[in-house]
Amino acid sequence: MENKNYIYENYLNMARSFVSSKDYIKALKFYQKAYKFHEGQKDIDLILDMALLYDKLGFKELAEEKYRRVIEIDSSDPRAYYGIGVIYDELENYKEAIKYYKVATEIDKTYDRAYFYLANAYDELGNKEEAIKNYKLTLDLVPKDLWANANLGSIYEEIGDYNKALYYMGKALETNPKHYKILYNMGVIYKALGNYEKAEFYYRESIKEYKEYSFSYLNLSIIYKEAGKYSEAIEIISEGIENNYDEAFLYYNRCCFYINAGDYNKAIKDLYKSIELNNFFLDYMIKDKEIDELRRFDEYNDLIRSKF
Repeated sequence: MENKNYIYENYLNMARSFVSSKDYIKALKFYQKAYKFHEGQKDIDLILDMALLYDKLGFKELAEEKYRRVIEIDSSDPRAYYGIGVIYDELENYKEAIKYYKVATEIDKTYDRAYFYLANAYDELGNKEEAIKNYKLTLDLVPKDLWANANLGSIYEEIGDYNKALYYMGKALETNPKHYKILYNMGVIYKALGNYEKAEFYYRESIKEYKEYSFSYLNLSIIYKEAGKYSEAIEIISEGIENNYDEAFLYYNRCCFYINAGDYNKAIKDLYKSIELNNFFLDYMIKDKEIDELRRFDEYNDLIRSKF
């Protein structure tokens, strides 16, 4: 018996060692060896480890099977319900995910990750009220949670409550002052509040931290476009194109800027490029009044004829 226990523990140690070195296939092999032992089939931590590995490797049915095995052993273990919730979440079956996240939080009212992903699932389904409620429950447990604050700020921005949006996004910024998406979102909120100077500041800070985030260039350039400063808008969005050369919407928006600036040849060239990258803009341009000025040019009409 002592020898069997030694072998069992050795398999577990080997598996966890391979997990640490991120050799998940070998780790799973040793977990499976350990699971064949009588002790293994009742070891909740082992079974949870196997479930996590199955999920990581894309074997979701096997992962769910192991989580349900944990529930058979101990129906009060919140980790198993949370794990099943994650599986459904990854499959974008948010209604099912919510059921399991809720059970996890009912069993353990301090399970902050379950509240967080419960909030996210509600947000995905458009239930902003429940999303807000559960992000706040997350923050009650982890006040400096970066993405709970940021996501809550984004929801308030979506529903037009800009002061609360600014408060929560500011809390996220306190946690990570250099995260480009947080900086970008601060710009969005300040723009909505009509504070263009601060909006520009945060968009530029976002670009400074990560040059490959194309929306920062777009939103910054639109501030200049709306002010009638077309050459500055073109300069900014051109920098965005240099760093994100395959983003069709940047070319399409620069096309519009060129039209405002009266440079129709460059506008048509960008229009062609945007459609080359994403055929969506072919249908969009037909209805877009902003490019009416181009409809009198042969190049525009040639484009229409060649595509329809």
